[in-house]
Amino acid sequence: MRAVRLAAENVSVCLDGRRVVDAVSLSAEPGQVVGVVGPNGCGKSTLLRALVGILKPAAGQVVLDGVDIATLGIRELARTVATVLQDGASDFDLRAHDVVAMGRAPFKRMFQRDDCADEAIVKQSLELVGGGHLMRQPFALMSGGERQRVLIARALAQQPRLLVLDEPTNHLDIRHQFDALALPRRLGITAVIALHDLNLAAHYCDVIHVLDRGRSVCSGPPEQVLTPEMLAAVYGVVCTVGPHPVTGRPQVSFDPDAAVGDFPAQQSFL
Repeated sequence: MRAVRLAAENVSVCLDGRRVVDAVSLSAEPGQVVGVVGPNGCGKSTLLRALVGILKPAAGQVVLDGVDIATLGIRELARTVATVLQDGASDFDLRAHDVVAMGRAPFKRMFQRDDCADEAIVKQSLELVGGGHLMRQPFALMSGGERQRVLIARALAQQPRLLVLDEPTNHLDIRHQFDALALPRRLGITAVIALHDLNLAAHYCDVIHVLDRGRSVCSGPPEQVLTPEMLAAVYGVVCTVGPHPVTGRPQVSFDPDAAVGDFPAQQSFL
């Protein structure tokens, strides 16, 4: 399964007459994990929906391996891109197996039944999220974390070349957060992931894009992007950033009681 190259060029998205995403450019090389971070309401989810064709940009384009996704049919796009969005969980009256099997739909003709190869992919996808034991359990009766793992497994069952995840760690305990975020690199696929936890973004992402009020503030490797100045300007928090004692990746330590106030670099950063 060959990872895809993603290029979003000056993408703007308008909702209800308001520009929610404003001329944002983002790229991901094959196999690269790109994080999208920013405060609530900054446009992360809207941008991700534009990247996968759910929302049509008011301007700009999204290109996969040189092909504008606007020219691709729904089935063709679903054979390349899989998503897990924040509002993706429904009260399916189905077992976990059946929910994950939905990921095989782009590869099936109408009314075509799953074969042995499909069944193997469904089983493997659940096992990749530590959910093999959930196979026969009703989705509607699962905990929030179990549901999230099943939805990630459904995306994996599409065998995507690009995986787009919007806050995939929601409801997951610490171990499953780590396992879920390690999946793109483990599978060798390209990924774009919206995250609130900056330390998880620092550990798992090759590149981080920071959004604020719909615009791109900065982007680059975690060690260049995650600075006290940026976090004060964009998030309004006081913190220190240093290397993690084991991994060497940037680690953000917040001071919850401190006020940014007249932070010296705040105005100049933005």
